[in-house]
Amino acid sequence: MSPVTGPPVLPMMAALGQMPSGAGWSYEMKWDGIRVIAEVDDGVCRLWSRNSHDVSGGYPELIGLAEAPGLRLPAVLDGEIVTLDENGAPSFGLLQRRMHVRDPRQLRHLITEVPVSVRLFDLLRFDGEWLLEATYDDRRGLLESLDIGDPFWEVPPALLDSDQALEQSAAQGLEGVVAKRRKSRYLPGRRSADWIKIKPVLTRDVVLCGWHPGEGNREGKIGSFYCGAYADGELVLIGKVGSGLDFATLDLLSAELTGLEVDRPAFDPSSIPMTDRRRAHWLDPALVAEVTYSGWGGDGRLRHPVWRGLRLDINPESVLVERA
Repeated sequence: MSPVTGPPVLPMMAALGQMPSGAGWSYEMKWDGIRVIAEVDDGVCRLWSRNSHDVSGGYPELIGLAEAPGLRLPAVLDGEIVTLDENGAPSFGLLQRRMHVRDPRQLRHLITEVPVSVRLFDLLRFDGEWLLEATYDDRRGLLESLDIGDPFWEVPPALLDSDQALEQSAAQGLEGVVAKRRKSRYLPGRRSADWIKIKPVLTRDVVLCGWHPGEGNREGKIGSFYCGAYADGELVLIGKVGSGLDFATLDLLSAELTGLEVDRPAFDPSSIPMTDRRRAHWLDPALVAEVTYSGWGGDGRLRHPVWRGLRLDINPESVLVERA
């Protein structure tokens, strides 16, 4: 494999929208994990995150993909790292325990306590040939024909019936469905309506812009975060999240926030009451988190947001004010 310079390709992204139907679409499960591009060559597998970080060191059990018998090298695949809860459903909360760890001694224990696997859903390069201009159907057909099944990586099935896909997603406790146009090409680094993500439970990324002190048993700790997203290149406030922040999460966040406090907010704070502004602690908008929410209010803020976890694999600049 050539010297490390960065990922061979950036992942194609799905647009948020309503479920399409018809013979021109295929449907895959939306996995609640960490998106990765797997680059395999010369017996080496590198895993690249959405923000172009080499995360291979955090998931040593996955790099055996380089030895998969049916994979002709060089190869590049697209997939999602997941960990399953006691009910067999992907758990982003559990996966948080693996996302930050690179120490081999810690990993020896975590590999058993928090096992991970990768769901592979696209084949971008095979036997040295790039497949970006091939149709989704052709890429997917080749991927499914390969003998690469293993407890640590698998190719989950794609469906041709939208109702069946939604039912299966709900039955497995998944985050939703991704509909993919069967004639579409792979568009590296682009968000395209050729791929549409449908989320019965709404989730989205937010940029952490500041925090408000807590009260009661959270006195002296973070009570809630100010959340932002970018619109036309400007960071705007889209809500405030405090629900879902337990003490273990707050302890983890205290280390991540070290050195990020700034004197002025990165967004226009005029819509925040002056009494709240006086108590707020502003942050350099360098961290991204994921929240669930019930919809958008008329004031342009998220309704009922609930904290899910940090997303260190996502660049803040890519977090946009995106509504279905």
